[in-house]
Amino acid sequence: METDSFWTLLEDSRRQGIGGDKRDAWLRQALARLPAEAIVGFQARLDRATEEAFTWNLWGAADRIFGGWCSNDAFHAFRYWLIGLGRAVFEAAVNDPDVLAYAPEVSRLAGRPRAGWPAEDRPGWPALDALGLEAYELATGPAEDFGDAFYAAVRASQRAAADVPGRTWSPAPSGGRDPAGRRWTARDEEEAARRLPRLSVMFPLDGPDGGREPR
Repeated sequence: METDSFWTLLEDSRRQGIGGDKRDAWLRQALARLPAEAIVGFQARLDRATEEAFTWNLWGAADRIFGGWCSNDAFHAFRYWLIGLGRAVFEAAVNDPDVLAYAPEVSRLAGRPRAGWPAEDRPGWPALDALGLEAYELATGPAEDFGDAFYAAVRASQRAAADVPGRTWSPAPSGGRDPAGRRWTARDEEEAARRLPRLSVMFPLDGPDGGREPR
């Protein structure tokens, strides 16, 4: 699946909302209508995008939005949510996470108690990672090893893309290694103000340590 097609599909799904069952169902069915190799390509592109967003600066932005601490799982879901905001927002935020302050989906959370955020507004879309697999099963029919076949095809697609001249990204999964960039903590107000001047003002910490133990 070409990059433009990947983002067009995600952005078309936005008509169903930023997240939730309706968007999941629409995207799952849209993928299931594609050839199996296109579904594999979608997952490979999705994995690539989550790798691009695996940076300490974006994790710091997520930390700040969540009040000073964002768990591994929450950051995983946050990256899928960020992809769901569309190509323009995603690419801008990977380059400078503080631009998220201008995204309506982020700015409307500012000043609201986090415990009161509606589920549909919370910055996370964990279901996105499973939609390709679910669509692949719908498209190819149930089989005992369809999951193994799907992920083997995704890895093969990633390896093939990595071998294309001019490609610099690695298909290696993010699990077991550190994010890109220099590690820092959003609980350091001076550092947060320097790196995330807008988000730091919009999302003050819940407490001196964000209410949680450091990672």
